[in-house]
Amino acid sequence: MSTHSVHETGRIRLDDHLPVDHRLNRVYRVGAGLMGAFLVVFGVLGVIRHIGFFDTGGNSVVGLNTNGTLSVLSICIGLLLFAGMVIGGNFASTLNMTLGILFLLSGFLNLSLLDSGYNFLAFRIQNVLFSFVVGILLMFFGMYGRVSSTLPPDNPYWRARHPNAEAPERRDRHDQVR
Repeated sequence: MSTHSVHETGRIRLDDHLPVDHRLNRVYRVGAGLMGAFLVVFGVLGVIRHIGFFDTGGNSVVGLNTNGTLSVLSICIGLLLFAGMVIGGNFASTLNMTLGILFLLSGFLNLSLLDSGYNFLAFRIQNVLFSFVVGILLMFFGMYGRVSSTLPPDNPYWRARHPNAEAPERRDRHDQVR
């Protein structure tokens, strides 16, 4: 019996869990861990500098502008990514994709707010570019091995999309038994 399910409507669910030792799990965990580590370090360095919570002055940490709000937000998102790293599997993949999209949207939103009074996160252009890069990286880590037209037949997502197809290694074993 397959661990992947198809609803009565014929729709494929991609939120079933990968096998615990599946190699894609490492990619999702590493991506969440790396991005989470950087965000936590950035946030902690910002908090240590005792920058005002809504200060929009030119306070920077590791080349990025920051204030107390952005520092605390970075720590929270970094810890969320660490949780994804610990949980792993499809949760980490989906979390990476979701946060990647949110980072991209944040980049566009904050780009439009750069020179306005609504820039309460003290973003500068380097922060916007950072949001874009982190968003793309998180989406890459989350979609790796999950979204492609050329997934190999031993990939669990390929098997979920083709529940009635037999993987080549199963066919080979089946042919050898005959």
